Amino acid sequence: MHCIPNLNYIGDHLPSDIEIERLNHTFQGGVKVEFGRLITAMVTPFDEQGNIDWEQTAKLIDYLIDEQKSDALVVCGTTGESPTISDEEKLQLFDFAVKHTSGRCRIIAGTGSNNTAHSIHLTAEAEKLGVDGVLLVVPYYSKPSQEGLYRHFEAIATSTKLPVMLYNVPGRTVISMNTETILRLAQISNITSIKECAALDQVAQVANLAPEGFRVYTGDDAAGLPALAVGAYGIVSVASHLIGEPMKQMVQAHLEGQVAEAAKLHQQLLPVFKGLFECPNPVAVKFALNERGVKVGSVRLPLVPPSEEEAVSIRKLFD
Repeated sequence: MHCIPNLNYIGDHLPSDIEIERLNHTFQGGVKVEFGRLITAMVTPFDEQGNIDWEQTAKLIDYLIDEQKSDALVVCGTTGESPTISDEEKLQLFDFAVKHTSGRCRIIAGTGSNNTAHSIHLTAEAEKLGVDGVLLVVPYYSKPSQEGLYRHFEAIATSTKLPVMLYNVPGRTVISMNTETILRLAQISNITSIKECAALDQVAQVANLAPEGFRVYTGDDAAGLPALAVGAYGIVSVASHLIGEPMKQMVQAHLEGQVAEAAKLHQQLLPVFKGLFECPNPVAVKFALNERGVKVGSVRLPLVPPSEEEAVSIRKLFD
């Protein structure tokens, strides 16, 4: 498991910043992990036939780490088009990402679904491949009660040693996990964080009331700085495919107490945050990446490429 660092440094080798953070950060139950402040929910590159393009996947990973400064990557989340990616493809992507990053950043596998038993199975397979953690979405379509949500996540978390990031996204799942349920789940030793897309007041409540070390990430780029201001630890981002470096600067300015500078960067980046969601995600971000020369192909049905009007709007974001 990559979240456990190699302590046998030899000769002149010194631990990197992320290795130091991993050493210093210990959650309850002994689960050690550091996902960082800026996590990119990575798109899945396809070729012209709609198959996974492995060469471009490698190039995308390198680009996100080296140019966009991603601390971690979510593989096969919603932005990665998880609903239209088979289990076989998901496991291939997890394996490829772990091997290609080779410890340069953390890999978080999207293994959640509305089928508890299936999520347990996929999480177990991902763990065998060496991912650093898993992202578990609130079950969609089924509309379980809060007790059902608790038992769903409890069952998956207790089946694995991996750190678990919960994912509350009521805009996609219809239901929302409430603060009380999140705080109950935060008592489970390897449930270490949440990607929160509910209202900002819930971000603030969870950040304030959760056990020490439990980390709240906003999953809404446009709410990034406001979420940090009320206690969020970082951002799980789509826009970081394209503006990751200035986003990292914004986060750092906030951490250093440079309020005006952080606000200025947020205001400059806000049109991109908003514009990338004018059409269904990840349609816009894939189009923008292709325009930039980072070839990631199109989207799988039922998603479709942007209309001519949408394409013009996306291009204007980066003029």
